[in-house]
Amino acid sequence: MRPVEEGALVSELKRQLEDEELNVEQKVSLLNNGLNKALNMAAVQTDISALARVKSQLYLSGVLSHCVLVLSLDPRRLRGNWSAAATLAQLTSSCCVGVEPGKHSEAFYRLFLPSVMDGLLSLASQLMRRTESLSLFRKVMDSVGWLLRAHTQLTTQVLSSVHYEQIQMCDTATVSLLCVQLWIQTCTSSRDFLSGLSDDSVLLLLNEAVGQLAVSTDSEVGGASVRLILLMASQQELRVHPLLFNFRGLDSLLDKDWRGRGFDQDIDQLIALIQSDKGTRNHTQASAECVRAACVIQAAWRSYQTRRRVKSLNRAVSTLQRRYRARRRQQQQQREAQQWEEELKYQVCVRRQQARREFHQKQRQLLQLLPPDQVQSYLQECERRAAVVIQSFWRGFRERRRYNNTHRHTLRHTHTQQQAARTLQRAVRRFLQQRRAAKAPPTTPFWIGQNGLTDSRRVELKRQVEEYTSLHPSSRVSRQECERLHEEVQLLLMSELQRGDHQRREEERIETLLAHTHTQLELLREAPPLSVVTETEAESFLSPSGPTAARARDAHNAVLQVSRLPWWRTLGETAGVDKFSPAHLQELEAELGGLFVAGSVGVSKITEVDGINL
Repeated sequence: MRPVEEGALVSELKRQLEDEELNVEQKVSLLNNGLNKALNMAAVQTDISALARVKSQLYLSGVLSHCVLVLSLDPRRLRGNWSAAATLAQLTSSCCVGVEPGKHSEAFYRLFLPSVMDGLLSLASQLMRRTESLSLFRKVMDSVGWLLRAHTQLTTQVLSSVHYEQIQMCDTATVSLLCVQLWIQTCTSSRDFLSGLSDDSVLLLLNEAVGQLAVSTDSEVGGASVRLILLMASQQELRVHPLLFNFRGLDSLLDKDWRGRGFDQDIDQLIALIQSDKGTRNHTQASAECVRAACVIQAAWRSYQTRRRVKSLNRAVSTLQRRYRARRRQQQQQREAQQWEEELKYQVCVRRQQARREFHQKQRQLLQLLPPDQVQSYLQECERRAAVVIQSFWRGFRERRRYNNTHRHTLRHTHTQQQAARTLQRAVRRFLQQRRAAKAPPTTPFWIGQNGLTDSRRVELKRQVEEYTSLHPSSRVSRQECERLHEEVQLLLMSELQRGDHQRREEERIETLLAHTHTQLELLREAPPLSVVTETEAESFLSPSGPTAARARDAHNAVLQVSRLPWWRTLGETAGVDKFSPAHLQELEAELGGLFVAGSVGVSKITEVDGINL
């Protein structure tokens, strides 16, 4: 493949990536396909420099920058497409090895490579939390190791990265083993790897290996950690040996906790290395150690405390990790919620802009349809409507604010008045109570005179009490007297009720006679002249059965109408209903000569018709 074809392929890939309509999934797929195609076409060429030239063009054209942006996106925007993201991470790491940036070398090493490493570690930390993505996590960690072996200056960034700390805090044995194997492979592939690191970076590597020995209980993780320490000691003996003195009690930890796990030979070698260093150091400073015997005793006591603390380290570290992860999870959720809120605000702003743009376009189209002489009047009408809307909103806001201020002032004034009234009432009540207390006569003591009674005084007082009781007899009566009075009252009440019943019957009889008389008078008043009277009509005047039947019919119709009314319409009519006993009705019929009285309701209706309140 010629350089022209390579440039055309990279330019086409860049042009496709600049399309704004592509979503994240389409960009990831396009990057994977484009990078894979470019690298494969360059790898099959006979020219050795073709691959480096293609990688340089990918960097200079900005395609690798797109890869970094995709890798640094929020995990939720990938929508679960972790396999494609892991493939993209592998291809990006491969493209960053062997690049010739030329005049952009400073930006490449100081800015671009750290951003690539940060994106890879971020993706690895996300895959680490998913148990079903361990194979993808291994692929991303291999990409990190591949990039580290080519650019050793990134080691400090990896060891101090927040994402790598999250990976280290994971309690999964597979994740811990992959982290340790990453550094073993890096140290094995290049013997100059440790020589390019600072003492702080080497100490961080040793701290990670010793930490895995102290925390983990998996034999594979422990064996890998021991091999890493031995590998570092064999490559940089002069630098690693002094640093091992910072980990007191490491030989005791190895001897007690990691024996019989299948790598005893490596444990013996590491313990011998630690103890030989201690023996050499003690032999060279024998005279100074004799003088500092007290320091040795203190060191022994501290080592004892350290061993006790290391035994309980698993539980403490587990608790610490759990709290740390909970805190990190809470912070992550807060950051995600904030990002979602910011994205929602951004989408709202974009949609408002789009709606405003569409509205203006529609207005422009409408203006194009209007005649030229009507454009100015239409614009003036639009301005007038806009001014009306603005004025209505402003007046509504001003009135609401004024009402709230007035209501608040009224409430405050009312509260102040109530407080003042309470204060005045309290003062007046206290003043009146003091005046009443001042005007009240003084209370005489219950006993005036000597403290005790003499016999003569007691006889005199008894005589006075007897004289008073004889002159003022008690008004209270006995129980028998009360019962007798009660019976008398009951008899009087019964006689009064009977007298009232008899009086009511007399009144009812009189009212009935009056009703009969009014009926006869109405019949006589409405009678036809004698010249036109027939025999049938004459019989109706001689017998009261006809008018009585008519009254009964009217009373019956009235009862039916009342029964159809709702219950609340009949509440006021119950007071005027009179109830007659059957014997009394028979007496009335006998007195009236066979007059039929249509019940109590009929009588009440008759009295209402006649206009007499019976």
